[in-house]
Amino acid sequence: MHSNSKSDSYAAAGVDITAGYKAVELMKQHIARTRNAGCLDDVGGFGGCFALPMGMEEPVLVSGTDGCGTKVKLAILMDKHDTIGIDAVAMCVNDIICCGAKPLFFLDYIACGKNYPEKIASIVSGVAEGCVQSGAALIGGETAEHPGLMPVEDYDLAGFAVGIVDKKKIIDNTKMEAGDVVIALPSTGIHSNGFSLCRKVFNIDNNDPMLYVPREELGGKTVGEALLTPTRIYVKSILALIEKVAVKGISHITGGGFYENIPRSIPDGLGAKINKADVRVLPIFDIIAKTGNIPERDMFNTYNMGVGMSVVVSKDEVDTALAILKEHGEDAYVIGEIIKSEEKIVIC
Repeated sequence: MHSNSKSDSYAAAGVDITAGYKAVELMKQHIARTRNAGCLDDVGGFGGCFALPMGMEEPVLVSGTDGCGTKVKLAILMDKHDTIGIDAVAMCVNDIICCGAKPLFFLDYIACGKNYPEKIASIVSGVAEGCVQSGAALIGGETAEHPGLMPVEDYDLAGFAVGIVDKKKIIDNTKMEAGDVVIALPSTGIHSNGFSLCRKVFNIDNNDPMLYVPREELGGKTVGEALLTPTRIYVKSILALIEKVAVKGISHITGGGFYENIPRSIPDGLGAKINKADVRVLPIFDIIAKTGNIPERDMFNTYNMGVGMSVVVSKDEVDTALAILKEHGEDAYVIGEIIKSEEKIVIC
């Protein structure tokens, strides 16, 4: 006898409730890795509860939300879903660390054409890895099945992070002055911006075979693998740095590259003079520029070019800053200085 239950009706509309239950069960092991001292309950309630740390004079909450852009398209084409979640976390936590905030927790949102539980769990495994790398707890999320709105193989991923900082310790760029030094923290590659241009350059939407050809200049990686390399998370190294050094400005270099992001941390009347020859441009950017015949200025205005984050410190603290960053896994190096300028950035 045909049942007229809600679940049957929903299944007829293309939504599989049991797949949702299975996905939640599969992802619980990944979520468990991210638990920290602030977690008050298990995932599954209507809201994620988190206890604020004590001991700050004026605690300030700092939030950030973002997605991975059309990098998701490449993950779908390559059928590799376990790192895109790192990108989602990185895009949020790398933003909130720019004002000195320590990430507390993260929530993710996955919209999909069809809920394949193993695929969803793989995506969440990446989210959990990003949370572990940044010290944030994954305290909730949502997987929304959208039949008819998205093709069954497609999905999109976004997230939301909340961090905390004592008001007196918020990064204060008013202390920046001419003669300060700009330090680069290397990226792992393209990170999560400029993928719409990459899709055009490499004909990604049509699954161009060159995506799968190993390249000597990429150390044997394929273009596809290089592009899908997850965004580096700088949280722990920056937190270590600001404990010991008076950091005057931090920029997360995302969409808009050098020209849009470095100026965001610089006060009026000053500018960053970047020595182009000192920027350690990664091979993937040379390949993009050559394949797409893209002018150099456009590259620096779109991509991170090998610099995922920049930090400004005074000249007398440069050596200390470089040593701390290297101790925490960043092969940091100097790329420029702060000058008196009406232009916020000069690349020469």
